[in-house]
Amino acid sequence: MASLAGGNGDLNSGEKRFAVLLTAPSLLVLLLTTTFPLAYLVWSSFQTINLAMPFLDGFAGFDNYIEMWDDSRYWHSIGLTGIYTVSSVSMQVVIGMGLALLVMQIPQGQWIFRIVAILPIVLAPVVVGLFWRTLMLAPNFGMIDFIIQWLGFEQVNWLGAPVPALISVIAIHTWQWTPFAFLVFLASLASLPTDVYEAARIDKANALQRFWYITLPLLRPAIVIVVIMRAMISLAAFAAIFAATGGGPGTATEILNLYAFKTSFIELNFGYGSALAVSLLVITMVVSGVLFRLRTARGAGGN
Repeated sequence: MASLAGGNGDLNSGEKRFAVLLTAPSLLVLLLTTTFPLAYLVWSSFQTINLAMPFLDGFAGFDNYIEMWDDSRYWHSIGLTGIYTVSSVSMQVVIGMGLALLVMQIPQGQWIFRIVAILPIVLAPVVVGLFWRTLMLAPNFGMIDFIIQWLGFEQVNWLGAPVPALISVIAIHTWQWTPFAFLVFLASLASLPTDVYEAARIDKANALQRFWYITLPLLRPAIVIVVIMRAMISLAAFAAIFAATGGGPGTATEILNLYAFKTSFIELNFGYGSALAVSLLVITMVVSGVLFRLRTARGAGGN
């Protein structure tokens, strides 16, 4: 028995070593590509690193964060980030849910809608931004302006005026990522139990009552996951906005991620840009933590 136990122990030890050997390369790559850059980012946020004035470089302590607190452009970018995130995520959930409910009423040919829905997702965000800037929202020649003028309305400078530009970048993000919410909700709706709906019909519950008291509660986990995932992406959005407006006109569409990029790579103030990026990281972690806590609390309440 002792020899058998010893053999099992050697076997388990060998399996553990083999597992470590298999995972070591990926862990090393993960460490080099995420952990080290993140640590360097945090270190840089406490430094004065300005390529335009290198003679001032050195340890800054919390000066970058103190400067951030008094920076009106920083608070403006946070406000835009909140508007951008809440608006785009809300529309993605609502529109995606509506499309999924509509397609569920079409038993044949749902695969066509799935294929069409994948197309915007697979496009690179910078391609999406350029597509909307050149083909959809271009003054006089864009498809949106053509339709508006055909309907008898005045031309709108979508990317050259502050409010229309903000609406435009929200619409661009919503257009690209609503299909993700649609596909998640469509798959979730297809897996819902049919007997519950049959019982509700027997009890003479109308369509609105079935949706409110059956569909929404059953889809709550999917809705929460979509909100969490899309909120994280929206907070860190960059490429589509940069390609469409560059953060302009002025700072009308300059969300926090874009402000950190401009500060670092255009104004060459890497220390302050790193502090801005760290603040975005903290905001993202706080928002994700709150959303996960709400998901856990609701799940426990449901149980």
